[in-house]
Amino acid sequence: MMTALSSSPRPAAYDIIRRAAPLVLLLLGILMIILLAGFGDIVLKRRVILCLINITMVVGLYIFMGNSGILNFSAVGFMAIGAYAAALLTMAPALKATFLPDLPGWLAATQLPLLSGPALGGLVAAALALAMGGPIMRLSGIAAGIATFSLMFIIYVVLGNWNSLTGGQISLMGLKAWVGLWQAGLFAMAAVAIAWIYQETRWAIALRASREDQVAARASGIRVVRLRLGAYVLSAFVCGVGGGLYGHFQGTLRVENFYLDPTFLYVAMLVVGGMRSLSGAVIGTVTVSALTEMLRQIETGLMVPGTGITLSTPAGLGDVVLAAVMLFILIYRPNGMTGGNEITVRFGRRRS
Repeated sequence: MMTALSSSPRPAAYDIIRRAAPLVLLLLGILMIILLAGFGDIVLKRRVILCLINITMVVGLYIFMGNSGILNFSAVGFMAIGAYAAALLTMAPALKATFLPDLPGWLAATQLPLLSGPALGGLVAAALALAMGGPIMRLSGIAAGIATFSLMFIIYVVLGNWNSLTGGQISLMGLKAWVGLWQAGLFAMAAVAIAWIYQETRWAIALRASREDQVAARASGIRVVRLRLGAYVLSAFVCGVGGGLYGHFQGTLRVENFYLDPTFLYVAMLVVGGMRSLSGAVIGTVTVSALTEMLRQIETGLMVPGTGITLSTPAGLGDVVLAAVMLFILIYRPNGMTGGNEITVRFGRRRS
């Protein structure tokens, strides 16, 4: 007589641990970066702080771009909105009177707590994304990418010419530089947590389904435009928070810092790591940041210890190498370093 062998279903706790493993590993990785950077000099700490702010930005980019599959070039525009909004809402009235004498009265007299700056900047960026994103989310493919690029350009031109509100092309100074290693790290960890929570929701799962087959998703009753807009607004919020952190880290703002260079840099970080996974967003940011910093040091002259030899390369080599790395990734590993998968760990043996 034959007996059928059936395996008992895996406990719910196992699935929870397995699904939460990428989040835990990424948070531990960021924490390790913070702790190791604490032993470095001031130059290294500033580079790591900028890397952590970049993680917040690229994770914000991933929330929309990774889940929807649509190229998004407007993230830096929302970063600029968040940076200027945080600055205007937290600067001292005396400094506003000096650098921006033509501000509206209510805004000139407003000074909110410093810690609220990044969050408020994110809310302003999210509001703009909600107002402007509806028509863009109806587009797909290259048309949607061009539309987001156009929106970034519009934001850049408006901020660069709104002299009474932003100072135009003149640097806006007087921001309190309170963002340090731990502040940037905690905000980066919060951004990773927000992205992970979102990607586990049914809305993100439905959005990824539309990414794979939009026609089938629409036929199944998925409201693609509404889901895209929700992801776009959340992405803009996280990018706005990143902009607020950037402004309070640098202490000054210039409109030219929010244009083409950071736009393509953040896209490169996401593509190199893996556009379709949160792990790829973090790993790609850390990898590209380390690579660009190493090339920058070589360009300025890197002394080889114990040899007296100085290595130097022509200016601009870093951009060429970064472009070559992107080309290599796109050709030989189209899904990025992570292959579009989340990093995880195995718990015990798999039973049949």
